[in-house]
Amino acid sequence: MHIIVVGAGLGGLSAAIAILQAGHEVTILEGAHEINEVGAGIQTLPNATKILFDFGLKDQLLKRATRPQFVYMNRWKGDNLTKMDFHKQGERFGYPFLDFHRADLQAVMLERTKELGAEIVVDARVEQLSYDLVKKTVTCTTKNGDKFTADLVVGADGINSKLRELLVGHSDPPSPTGDLAYRLLIPTEKMLDDPELREFVERPQVNYWIGPQAHCVNYILKNGKLFNFVLLCPDTVPDNMTICSGQVDEMKEFFKDWDPRITKLINLVPTDTVDKWKLCYRLGIDNWSHPSNMVTLLGDSVHATLPYLASGAGMAIEDGAVLGECLSRLSSKEELSKALAVYELCRKKRTERIVSRGNEQQYLYHLDDGVEQQERDRILQL
Repeated sequence: MHIIVVGAGLGGLSAAIAILQAGHEVTILEGAHEINEVGAGIQTLPNATKILFDFGLKDQLLKRATRPQFVYMNRWKGDNLTKMDFHKQGERFGYPFLDFHRADLQAVMLERTKELGAEIVVDARVEQLSYDLVKKTVTCTTKNGDKFTADLVVGADGINSKLRELLVGHSDPPSPTGDLAYRLLIPTEKMLDDPELREFVERPQVNYWIGPQAHCVNYILKNGKLFNFVLLCPDTVPDNMTICSGQVDEMKEFFKDWDPRITKLINLVPTDTVDKWKLCYRLGIDNWSHPSNMVTLLGDSVHATLPYLASGAGMAIEDGAVLGECLSRLSSKEELSKALAVYELCRKKRTERIVSRGNEQQYLYHLDDGVEQQERDRILQL
């Protein structure tokens, strides 16, 4: 079969690789003018790492990954609550916990799709779908008027998915969570001059600080050259925007009473302005696939979640792998409806549970000091 994947993010590339490995032809339609190296840090847990290794990417990824040994969970003032040994947990599950710059992971996956024979078309934002029920094909029309026809279209076009709107038949924006994220990349050179910050670079680790209405997380990227630092706090991004410019001084003011190391890190941000991102999530829909069984969705288009479980990308990667596995079992095009039904059966409840748990994690991380916070901390210290 010929399959179109709409979107060249991590979920779309996962689907493309898995579908190509299943023996089908793939065209990737990407709306951007070029596939740039964008983004900041991303973590893959053993479930996602396994899939990426199965895609044949192990050697390339390990060259670019950081393998943190410990994750430390700290109170907002800096007192450690607990830690977990990622190396031991990786041995337990058979695959490691890895940290990447998102662009590195995307680039490796994109190169793999090319090796497997995918056609990649940029500046191809899909605006319309039309169905030929006789030939059992679906045609994508882009904003430029170009048309692409396939047996199946996979909507992997992210949280602001156009394919989702075309599937449900009306405008369907994501839901705000009440939080925003400052995503910062700090050169590590100056960190090495500070005894309190040096350890973050020399001993790869993941650190969380959890406190009233906010939390922070950080880890090393790019072979120790960059420090990924994310601060999450109440949303001040205007309702009609998903990203806007913020001031470093805003972060300093909000986190001024937190662990002094946080202020030290903020002081190393090399610019006065930073981007702040509105964090949204996706409510589930009844059916991920069109009644014609010619269009299906995956990733953030159907289950965008808060990044508080480090599982958003992992769920999209899983979606792509499962979809490819289901399509690998087709003996004829007539079995496509069964394959899509099994795909949704495997994925829907699991991903909805992740979205729900991400919202719960928001509540637990951001508790004000008091009885509930004390009980949370007691449980973490068990």
